Amino acid sequence: MPPAIVVLDGGRPASFSFDEMLRYSGPRSPGGVAHAFKVMERGFPLLGAELERREIVAETAFGGPGARDAFELVTRGVTDGRYVVDPALARPGRGVALERFVFRLGYRGETVTLQAREGTVTDEFIALAGLERPSAADTARLERLKAEMAERVMSAPAADVYEVA
Repeated sequence: MPPAIVVLDGGRPASFSFDEMLRYSGPRSPGGVAHAFKVMERGFPLLGAELERREIVAETAFGGPGARDAFELVTRGVTDGRYVVDPALARPGRGVALERFVFRLGYRGETVTLQAREGTVTDEFIALAGLERPSAADTARLERLKAEMAERVMSAPAADVYEVA
């Protein structure tokens, strides 16, 4: 069975697979969805065995729509104001590829901060994603890089993708 993120919804288990998160978000940001999945897979157990979805807080320097959508599906944090993009969480000393891939998760007074490990995000991806007026070739290359990143992230254990900071 494919991995899933399991949270409680009013005391009842609610399970969310990567494919469900991707369907909810749509096809434009598979890398961001994959990163969010791995953050939740890595971070939620560090906060407790069973987490009520509407009590989970997520703060990140990463503003990508795929991560936002994945957290919304699992936690309803965007709707409830518990998902916050905070540029102050960025860690510029980690380099342009990794500086924004920082997530601070909270639950009932406990917090854990996770950061992406080297090799999970490429400089080329960041450069292409930041272009204001990409060419057709740039757009096609970016789409390939998004798919490759999603595959790379999802094929690795969560602890190999995100480390506790």
